[in-house]
Amino acid sequence: MSIPEPGQMAPDFTATTASGEPFQLSTLRGRKVVLFFYPKADTPTCTAEACSFRDGYADIQARGAVVIGVSPDSVATQAAFREKHRLPYILIADADHRVSDLYGVWGTHRVQREDGAEVTYTGVLRTTFIINEHGAVQHVFPNVRVHAHTDEVISALEN
Repeated sequence: MSIPEPGQMAPDFTATTASGEPFQLSTLRGRKVVLFFYPKADTPTCTAEACSFRDGYADIQARGAVVIGVSPDSVATQAAFREKHRLPYILIADADHRVSDLYGVWGTHRVQREDGAEVTYTGVLRTTFIINEHGAVQHVFPNVRVHAHTDEVISALEN
């Protein structure tokens, strides 16, 4: 699938959280959602991103939004990551990359790292979606650079 564009309805999904419970995206209708996809729990860049969302969580909530993180890790890995870094939001275990496929962020990607090197890999393309109260994509941040990303998201939530 391709990455949903602003104005399109966000694909609904049911998946398992880090606590082992089922979660359905559409249950959050009426609230804005910051849905971020990251490649692997407890790696340096993914940890920096997740902790940045943790540190900005109160500002995100103040703008009427919730945060959902998705990676292809197992439930146990997501649970350990959430506990270790005291992440206050939902993490989704997407080991079969079904949710990542729905959002067009799974596949073979060529990306430029922050140090300028270009790499090719198969996995999740670090991407964040803001979904509005009606379930439509409001904003897409492809090829996320973690530095200052949470501030970008908070700013976009204000619009």
